[in-house]
Amino acid sequence: MPNHKARAAATVVLLSATLAACSDDGSKSSKDAKDTDLSAQELSWEDCPAPDAAEGGGEAPSPLPGGAAWQCATMKAPLDWDKPKGDTLDIALIRAAASGGKDRRIGSLVFNFGGPGGSGVTTLPAFGQDYAKLRTRYDLVSFDPRGVGRSAGVKCEDDEKLDAYFQEDSTPDDDAERKKLVDNVKDFNGACEKNSGKVLPHVRTTDAARDMDLMRQVLGDDKLHYFGISYGTELGGVYAHLFPGKVGRAVFDAVVDPTESAEQGSLGQAKGFQLALDNYAEDCTSKVEDCPVGDTGQDVQDKIAALLEKLDSKPLPTGDSRELTQTAATNGIAQALYSRDFWPYLTEGLDRAYDGDGRLLMTLSDSMNGRNEDGTYSNLQAANISVNCADDKARYTPEYVEKKLPDFRKASPLFGDYLAWGMLGCTDWAVDGATDHPDVSAPDAPPIVVIGNTGDPATPYEGAKKMAKALGKGVGVELTYKGQGHGAYDSKNKCVRDAVNGYLLDGTVPEEGTVCS
Repeated sequence: MPNHKARAAATVVLLSATLAACSDDGSKSSKDAKDTDLSAQELSWEDCPAPDAAEGGGEAPSPLPGGAAWQCATMKAPLDWDKPKGDTLDIALIRAAASGGKDRRIGSLVFNFGGPGGSGVTTLPAFGQDYAKLRTRYDLVSFDPRGVGRSAGVKCEDDEKLDAYFQEDSTPDDDAERKKLVDNVKDFNGACEKNSGKVLPHVRTTDAARDMDLMRQVLGDDKLHYFGISYGTELGGVYAHLFPGKVGRAVFDAVVDPTESAEQGSLGQAKGFQLALDNYAEDCTSKVEDCPVGDTGQDVQDKIAALLEKLDSKPLPTGDSRELTQTAATNGIAQALYSRDFWPYLTEGLDRAYDGDGRLLMTLSDSMNGRNEDGTYSNLQAANISVNCADDKARYTPEYVEKKLPDFRKASPLFGDYLAWGMLGCTDWAVDGATDHPDVSAPDAPPIVVIGNTGDPATPYEGAKKMAKALGKGVGVELTYKGQGHGAYDSKNKCVRDAVNGYLLDGTVPEEGTVCS
């Protein structure tokens, strides 16, 4: 089930691994730090184990070029920040030590790759070489936020039930289908409460921000130097609001609009994914060779719409017990639009689907849903819904969604229904949402570089300007990247990288309004 927050780079890692080829009860609390000052704890860094199923599975991270090893540790944090000397939970950390020597080292650079629900312990090593320049002066550090992966990972349904859940029709056409959708959401959310009820009230973004400040202290840093991507920009903004005097050098890339409600965010994503689809279709049909999925941009979209209409009643085989349903195909198309690098897979997946083979679009959908190659699931989606529903106050009804469908269909004929009905995700959730939207005002913080990508499907470009304004005058420094895909730094655009590296490494703030293309 889609949600209005972006599922950032963590799903790209899953997709890359899949195309190339246990969570506990969620509480994981203890009382051994009940009467201690957690900021004084010492981390025990050791060789990293292989990621567990909740983190996405796979092999232990390989050393970086040159032989530098990834190290992992566990930090204890209060389960309930209102009771800082009560029960604790474990926060899983990973780092690669700075490569440039002690004299040049600035400190730690903490990454959050988004979701919410993405495992930083898995994602940072997958992209580690992309940050080699930054490692010359920083220890690269990331973590599984609370509720994610090995950090008291939220568990909802088991793998078999998740297979069924993600095949269900999420765009109902009549009363019977609407009732089934509502019942499915209720059952899923009830399973989250049953299996992870103890941790669900404590996975808000404000909780994760407080964890990061504890992390800063435990890592021995006076300031938090930070690189946030997608939802990680919201987490960074909330941190800046809560701890403006502790913000060091910070970069927000693929920026979440902090001024929007859940509904506005979903509507913005409908427009964003439609724009990305338009750009994909134009790119495919403008190449010298024939585009196998359409003759013109409109033809591409008409054929996709016809495919999805057909799948609503006649799903395609995928090579296992599952079938490519309309929902799975829509999900897979959306996943491929996160990165221009995956557009060729979308073309191939559509071409195969037109010939009756749903396997590649299902692979793309599996990536979005956090399904591992062995059929197990990470807790990406469970964590995503848990954080969003703990954060967002709004609880939408089927009747409300029905009224809003025309607006969503206008924003995107292809993704509108899919994202509108996704607003039901927090219906019957066990925990009340905190706010209508996050508070990121931080007028006393130092400059924060805020990067917007004009072709971003998941966090539309306009959000960067709104984040920069919300942070406060002189704090948010906006940089525009005229490109495609979710995020800018990972595009390897030289202009973007020079600006980000210049700030993080040398403290040189980019000129406000810088445009990279």
